[in-house]
Formats: sequence, structure tokens, C-alpha cells
Amino acid sequence: MVRSTGLKLLCSALLAAACVSANGAANDVAGSRDLEILPRFAGSKIVNFDEEAEQERIYPQGSIRRISGRLRYENSIEATGTRIALTYQLPSTHSSDEVFNKAREDVLKQGSELLYWCQGRDCGASSLWANSVFGESGLYGPDDQQAYALLKLAAPQDNQLVALYSITRGNRRAYLHAELFTANATLAEVLPTPATLMRQLRVTGTLELSAHEQPTEDWVTVVARALNLDSTMRVTLAGPQAEAWREALVEARVRAARLELDDDQVQGLRLNVLR
Repeated sequence: MVRSTGLKLLCSALLAAACVSANGAANDVAGSRDLEILPRFAGSKIVNFDEEAEQERIYPQGSIRRISGRLRYENSIEATGTRIALTYQLPSTHSSDEVFNKAREDVLKQGSELLYWCQGRDCGASSLWANSVFGESGLYGPDDQQAYALLKLAAPQDNQLVALYSITRGNRRAYLHAELFTANATLAEVLPTPATLMRQLRVTGTLELSAHEQPTEDWVTVVARALNLDSTMRVTLAGPQAEAWREALVEARVRAARLELDDDQVQGLRLNVLR
């Protein structure tokens, strides 16, 4: 009898979860769909959806400002291709930061490379992100309640970008906007910003560079600049060429005492923060 009751409870829980999922889909805007690369956060619903071909897009890789009536970016990626954009309204029981972080990690787990990541006022004005970058005024909110990430997918989908933007508006409603952009031509190699790499290390404690086993000059430079943003941080280096990376980073003026070798067998290079 106990076993039977337990089975009934399990079935009820599974049925309830299925009903919540189905209810979310039923409340979505007509004609919308999720991105295959981005699992839907439970309890969220799609409130805006758009799909366009031959779209010329500019994705900022830095904070944005308006100077003399023109948008200014520290860096950006410009390309023409197909864009699929959707906006989720998030459940009131979860913060936009929580959902944003999960979405970023979900995309990263698929071998993607994080090109830029900002939080709060470091991103610039929310009104510019909402109206000028994404063309969706409903994404406007307090500057300190926003987050943005730009990721490049792994080969053979390396002509695709994923942009994520989250906001909690003044009325406390939270949203996650996601765009999948497929460029018509091969995208040139774009390096992440040093501040983005340092943010990853500070927030997650680790930095995976699985596609970069050899210490090339450009990557050594950006990793060294990232590490030198915090001269007190010590890290371990793991990977087949970890020792070569250590030597190259020391030559790039990272203090040797801050770099330790790790025997873990990993693909490419992995940095872990020593607590």
C-alpha cells in the first residue's frame, strides 16, 4: 500500500509538471517557439516573437552610449543573416539574474564561447539596449537591473551568435530576451574582452577555453590582461599545454607566483581560481 501511494504521488508530480509546461506553451504568443539551443525556464511564457531573414545586425561587445545623437560601442560584431528573437516573461518567484545566469550556462555547456558579459550599470543605459539594440521598448527598466551576454556557438555552428538580455522592470516584472543570429558568411574570429574573462573567473570560479590548447599570441594577451585586472587572484592551469601557457602568461607580465599547474586531464585550457 505504501509503494502504491508513493507511485501515485510520483505520477501526480509528473502530471503536474507536464500541465505547467503545457500551460506555459498555451499562453505563448501565437506562432512562437523556443530556441533549440536554449531550454525554457519553467513557468515562463513567450510574450514576443520575431523571425527575419537578411537582417543586418550589430551586436555590441561593450557598454553602449549615445554621443551627439549616435550610438557608440566599445566594440561590436556586424553581420547580415537570419535572426530569431523571442522574449520570455519570467515567473514572479524567480529573479531575472537567476534566469539569465542559467540561460548563459545552458548555452556555454554546449561548447559556446562567451564573447561579452556585463551586469547592471556596466552595460550602459537600459533604454538604449531596449529601443536601439533590440527594438523592444518593453525591455526598458532600471539600469542596475539588467544583464547582457553575447556568445558564439561552437563549430560547425560557428557562424551563429546567441544574444541574451534580462531586465527587471520598475513594476517588478522580469523578462529574458534571446536572439539566435545565423550569419550568411563565416564570422571572423572574435576574442572576448578581458573584463568578460575576469567576470567569469570571479562569478563562476573557472574559465574553460576548450578550443584553445596552444597558447597563441592573441589569446595569451587577452588572458593576461584579464588576470592583471585583479593582481591578487591566483589560478591553476590545466590542459595538455598548461606549462606552455604558464610560461607565455609570465612573459606577458602575469606574476609567476599567481599561476600553478594542475594535473587534471581537460581539453584545451582550464583556469580555476584558488580560494
